Amino acid sequence: MPEISALWDPALPNETKWLADLTDDAYGVTGFLAPGIPDAAWVLNAMYEHELGPGGLSHHELHQIEEEAHGERGPVIVDGHDLTFLRGQGVLTGGSVGHAEHPGPGYRRLRWAELAERTGDPVVKEDYLPSFRSAPDGRLLDGSWPVGIEPPTEGALDRPTWNRLIELLVEHSPAGPDTRCFAYYNPLLTREVDLDNHTVLTGRLGDAWKLYDHPEFGSTASNLWPEDRSWVTCTNWDLWGTKVCGPTSLVEALLTDTQIEAVRLPWDS
Repeated sequence: MPEISALWDPALPNETKWLADLTDDAYGVTGFLAPGIPDAAWVLNAMYEHELGPGGLSHHELHQIEEEAHGERGPVIVDGHDLTFLRGQGVLTGGSVGHAEHPGPGYRRLRWAELAERTGDPVVKEDYLPSFRSAPDGRLLDGSWPVGIEPPTEGALDRPTWNRLIELLVEHSPAGPDTRCFAYYNPLLTREVDLDNHTVLTGRLGDAWKLYDHPEFGSTASNLWPEDRSWVTCTNWDLWGTKVCGPTSLVEALLTDTQIEAVRLPWDS
């Protein structure tokens, strides 16, 4: 397979200017959240459930059991800083940040709508965007998810959802897989100090699925759009979903697709 860098070249930082103007956001620190022009849907990050069910043991309890089994616990070092003093002050929910894969054999996709039916919650809480604050609450009493459920990852689409989204975008783009596109990565992903120096790549839409394995980024692109700007995806670092803005035909295809889960949020036009 060709190197990703050979398929996606650096583009000029000012390629994001139209998004900055559209969103009235000069920097796009967590990504540019575009309005739904002419239409929009939110593609929800996948969660998975084991065939044996969620169970009554939480990810937090399992983590504590594993730590005790290994005896004395060592220091917690993050980016060179000793954060051991924070141990025990929070709950390990079972969620993660960035890229996510299918958990493997024995797991099936648990749709947000299915979990909402169980809990009595809305699929997405009104006036909120998809996140841990607004998703159906499948957590146990300790605030952690059961070990039989892998909750959505934050800040990036999971690989199966990303791949399917690219397939649908190809079907609704002017030149299909040969549509020239741009991918923007926000400063939280690139650790870029100069907020005006946006990281933008350009390449074929048909090669966009390969961006998932780009060695420099632990997330899907913050924004992806074709040269004609007929649609744009918006993946915010703090959310559990990706907003897709574009023609109604594309939005309807997302809403009716059987492989991914998408919703319209009337309060987010």
